[in-house]
Amino acid sequence: MARAKMPGLQLRGGVWWIWKQVNGYGRIRASTGYREGDYAKAEHVLIRRLNEINDAQRLGIRPQRVFREAGAKFLVENTHLATIGDVALTLKQLDPYIGHLPLTNIHDGTLATFIADWRSRGLGNRTINIAIARVRRIVRVAAMRWRDENNLTWLAVPPSLTMLNEQETRRDAYPLTWEQQRIFFAELPGYLHRMALFKVNTGCREQEVCRLKWEYEIEVRELNATVFLIPWDFGGRRPRSGVKNRRDRLVVLNSVARSVIEEQRGQHPVWVFSVAGKPVGRMLQRAWRAARQRAAGKWQELKQEPAPPGFAQLRVHDLKHTFGHRLEAAGVADRDCQALLGHARRGVTRQYMAPEVARLRQAAESVLETEHRGTIPLTIIRRKVA
Repeated sequence: MARAKMPGLQLRGGVWWIWKQVNGYGRIRASTGYREGDYAKAEHVLIRRLNEINDAQRLGIRPQRVFREAGAKFLVENTHLATIGDVALTLKQLDPYIGHLPLTNIHDGTLATFIADWRSRGLGNRTINIAIARVRRIVRVAAMRWRDENNLTWLAVPPSLTMLNEQETRRDAYPLTWEQQRIFFAELPGYLHRMALFKVNTGCREQEVCRLKWEYEIEVRELNATVFLIPWDFGGRRPRSGVKNRRDRLVVLNSVARSVIEEQRGQHPVWVFSVAGKPVGRMLQRAWRAARQRAAGKWQELKQEPAPPGFAQLRVHDLKHTFGHRLEAAGVADRDCQALLGHARRGVTRQYMAPEVARLRQAAESVLETEHRGTIPLTIIRRKVA
């Protein structure tokens, strides 16, 4: 005698569908994904779905979802974020460690292997914390906002994930002395030398230099000079990134920066700095690392002592710190330092007029005078490393 078919399954277009009213829940209308000859499998899908509803109604038991599924949902819902590309990259890097784990299994212990591996690659706690913060955000949204078909959140309680102490691996800024600048810059290839010279005289960030376009140049007729006004969403390493504080960046040129610009003029119709007709992706590249290694050797040869660690591992961003240090040494007012470094506070409307640009240009020019000053602020006090 043939077994009776389970109520709630209907054959529609050759496929078994769940078509069933459930008390306290409502009607289920969903395909099982199985065709006419796979009735037993379709029945199993229906039974599993009814058990899930029963568990949710009686016990508050949630279907098990893995972190990979939550990460994918977060990406789909947040395509508007300027940093969504970075989030996607982080999730791809995390996937081998926690992508397959249920959301309930995301905790400090399951992140330990990921943290150890990234530390072994020389990544600092700040970089690791960015990844942990993105995991925390996803599981928090899963616990507080996302709801399933049973009206339950994806996760009952978000886990408490511990952030690392960033001071343990944080490297202090290393502003260059004038002597160190001459030694290091002499080792850079021509295109990087010009970019570094522009950066150390304007305080621009790396991508603000790499992605600088001629269309950003603006003539200030009253001063017989030009400035660059970089749109806040100029792109950077990814199409939707840009100026860090999300505000247009005014770049005022002193005489050295102007000489670099004039040297570059006419070399490319779009990009101020280019190599082989293309913009430079990053300043921190093999040529930069090789140059600082040679510079460290020159320093040891000249001083008969090992080069300072900060000099031997000089970062591109240290050129920005160097510009800021020289502004302070020249006695430039704090508000002008902030404007020249692009550190203007959020919520403050900046409408630059010619007299203000003239003052900022004079401030930027003053950093050149510090090379020949014997004043106390030019002495950089650093702890010696044993």
